[in-house]
Amino acid sequence: MRPHSLPVLLLCAALCAQPALAGPAPPTPLAPDQQAVHVLNRLAFGPRPGDVERVTRIGVGRWIDEQLQPEAIALPAALTARLDGLGTVTRSAGASLDEYLALRRQVRDEDEGARQRRRELDARVAREAAEARLLRALDSPRQLEEVMVDFWYNHFNVFAGKGIDRALVTSYENEAIRPHALGRFRDLLGATAKHPAMLFYLDNAVSSAPDPNPKAKRKGGLNENYARELMELHTLGVDGGYTQQDVTELARMLTGWTFDQRRLAAGGEGFRFDPKRHDQGNKTWLGQAIAPDGQREGERALDVLAVHPTTARHVSRQLAQYFVSDDPPQALVERMTAAWRASSGDIRTVLRTLFTSPEFMSTEAAGAKFKTPYQFVLSALRASGVAVANVGSLTNTMSQLGMPLYGCQTPDGYKNTQDAWRNPDALTRRIAFATALAGGRLPLAASQPAYQPASQPAPKPVPLDPAALQAALAGSVSPRTLGIVGQGPERLRAAMLLGSPDFMQR
Repeated sequence: MRPHSLPVLLLCAALCAQPALAGPAPPTPLAPDQQAVHVLNRLAFGPRPGDVERVTRIGVGRWIDEQLQPEAIALPAALTARLDGLGTVTRSAGASLDEYLALRRQVRDEDEGARQRRRELDARVAREAAEARLLRALDSPRQLEEVMVDFWYNHFNVFAGKGIDRALVTSYENEAIRPHALGRFRDLLGATAKHPAMLFYLDNAVSSAPDPNPKAKRKGGLNENYARELMELHTLGVDGGYTQQDVTELARMLTGWTFDQRRLAAGGEGFRFDPKRHDQGNKTWLGQAIAPDGQREGERALDVLAVHPTTARHVSRQLAQYFVSDDPPQALVERMTAAWRASSGDIRTVLRTLFTSPEFMSTEAAGAKFKTPYQFVLSALRASGVAVANVGSLTNTMSQLGMPLYGCQTPDGYKNTQDAWRNPDALTRRIAFATALAGGRLPLAASQPAYQPASQPAPKPVPLDPAALQAALAGSVSPRTLGIVGQGPERLRAAMLLGSPDFMQR
């Protein structure tokens, strides 16, 4: 451990003990001067320098309204230019898969050069996908959209490390998640269900009714992975009232929902329904008789699940848990559920109900959420105001903190609760990151040479200004913490702010 990290650890130890929370009580409204900080910590990845003043000036209500209509907010030209320069991010799923498969064929032919090109391609795709996500989260004024991309990607998680999904997760985020992040849940559900990344990840692409011809080349077989996660994670929830038989019947309804790798790579054809793979028999699902109807059986299932009262309550609770507290107030969940049902699953309507609720805009909610590694790293960079040209150190930090981008192997995605992320080792790693950032020692410049000759000493680090950092954070840090920080050495105050328990909460 670096010696200069010790004051930050001591600060953390002094403040980490939290008093036990009292039982349910009416929410206490946030004071007007606290509301801007609160919404920037929840509907955005924390305030940047000047953000609190700007939101206060235009009004919290108006800022929330603007965030709920991201299509009306122009992106900065510099951000757009950087995103356009990321070749693997702007390509279609078909073009990405075509290159990936071509290199894989060469590798099979024992081409060592192809192996190296394959490794380079994998690294480039991962690097540019991470860069695009992080640049948007850091610099886009459409902050709520970026927050919802984080939420929905974990809700409909696809692991980038599984086979061809290395080449597909970028288009999955850009084509299935991002366009519907604040739209209709049914559209989001359908887009994720049909995207090749999800079809491959949860194996529905290979699910089929057994071929009655024993001599047929295609043996086929029912795969229940996607059907199970569709109900357990994406819609009804693990306690949603369905049975194992319902999982099997839904899997039968979804047979034939697939894609062809060669067609996708050659011509861009993504989802396709293959009637030869479909189970043409009668089904009984959620107590309803389902007559044979090809692709429309699966479409009907998505229609039912998207507006089902149990889905409305399950996903509303997850949203309330993400934005309010790990154990959200049941009354708020019920109002969100009612808004879901009244609007047929309009995400924007449900979020407006959440953001205008007394439970959300309360002293009990403010600071009640522990930041995930993703939120912690982003909020630290935004508060610092430091320009980021090289995201490598950020992706490395998130991997060290147990949250590599697109790296959750299980379908349930990364958790957003305190129990998942608050542990001594993780806190120590966070403090090390905060200390490096505050000291100006993170390699965030555009190019970082692998070897620095002794005759060319590295540029002198430029530490963060603790006064400017404190001003950017405004009311995010308590007077008690500010008092402890003020007693510390000047050169460590910025690190103490970013490493404090106050900053790790949102």
